[in-house]
Amino acid sequence: MRASALAVARAWLGTPYRHQASLKGEGTDCLGLVRGIWRALYGTEPEPAPPYSADWAEVGGEETLLAAARCRLVEIPTGQAEPGDVMLFRMSAGAPAKHCAVLSDTAGPEPRMIHAYWGRSVVESWMGPWWRRRLVAAFTWPDATDGAG
Repeated sequence: MRASALAVARAWLGTPYRHQASLKGEGTDCLGLVRGIWRALYGTEPEPAPPYSADWAEVGGEETLLAAARCRLVEIPTGQAEPGDVMLFRMSAGAPAKHCAVLSDTAGPEPRMIHAYWGRSVVESWMGPWWRRRLVAAFTWPDATDGAG
């Protein structure tokens, strides 16, 4: 499952950033990328994502993204994340988790991740110290631990 998730994430590389979108090649945000991977792996999404503003995490202060991930994905220790797993980040101390990415590589000097964020397209980038300090949770896909992968 992880290998499939990673292959799907790589197929989204270059998709422009579009807030609340989730259409490969047309536009996506970080959540839309994860939603698109879910659809490729499992079919229909469990429920539609509610509308959200770009500053939703700062305004509401609730752990909406973290709660949704815990509901649909399988939480694992951050140190056990493997390529294909989903990672959540807090953009500032004390703020709710607001950004998600897919771990893409753990070899080399720093891990790499695939993600979409404002002003960019879906990219594969280094998960340097700035990102590693903000990592709050890691998740694998349902059935990813069944040995299939």
